[in-house]
Amino acid sequence: MDSLLVSAIRQVVNEWFPVEASLVISDDRRYIYYQPSRQIDLKIRPGDEIKPDSVTYKALVIRRKIEEQKDSRVFGVPYFGVSVPILEDGVPKGCVTAVWPKKPLLATSYLTIRTMDRWVPVPFDAVVYLEAQNRKTFVKSMHVGGHHKYNLTELEFSLPADRFIRCHRSYIVNVEYIAEIQPDSHSTFLLVMKDGSKVPVSQTYASHFRRRLGF
Repeated sequence: MDSLLVSAIRQVVNEWFPVEASLVISDDRRYIYYQPSRQIDLKIRPGDEIKPDSVTYKALVIRRKIEEQKDSRVFGVPYFGVSVPILEDGVPKGCVTAVWPKKPLLATSYLTIRTMDRWVPVPFDAVVYLEAQNRKTFVKSMHVGGHHKYNLTELEFSLPADRFIRCHRSYIVNVEYIAEIQPDSHSTFLLVMKDGSKVPVSQTYASHFRRRLGF
């Protein structure tokens, strides 16, 4: 797999996967690119042979996308991987794998939040933004706000990637509820949401945010 193709794959994957995901690219025998994240590092080195029983290995064998939780026997740490093989005339030529610390926790399309005196299920498409608060997550919709028991990073893996984007260490926003994107100091932005809330885009996430939204 040539360097131009690897670069193109990196660009596409980085636009769609959160910053917290590690990225692994391989040919049909060896790892050729590895980008660890702040959340998990599998200690892969380009040139290493693909490990048997890894998610990458299995995707190449079965020749289709797989999602699987792995224990620490493969890389020394448990991880959740999503692997997509690259096929040429049905023959596997490489694989792209995104890696998270654990499998997404939720199997539902809503978040149940705690308000002052009750619990309220909020559908994903009604969520305006999520904010990290005291090891829990504050979830804001147009009509109600409350806390979810999981932290922001844990919830991020369960949110639809085509709708939600992390813009700050403490914030994830629903792009459908962004009313304005205002420039701020030091190459950052300020988001004005449709409910009137203002959410910062930090310098760490600004480039990823611009690529995802195409500006």
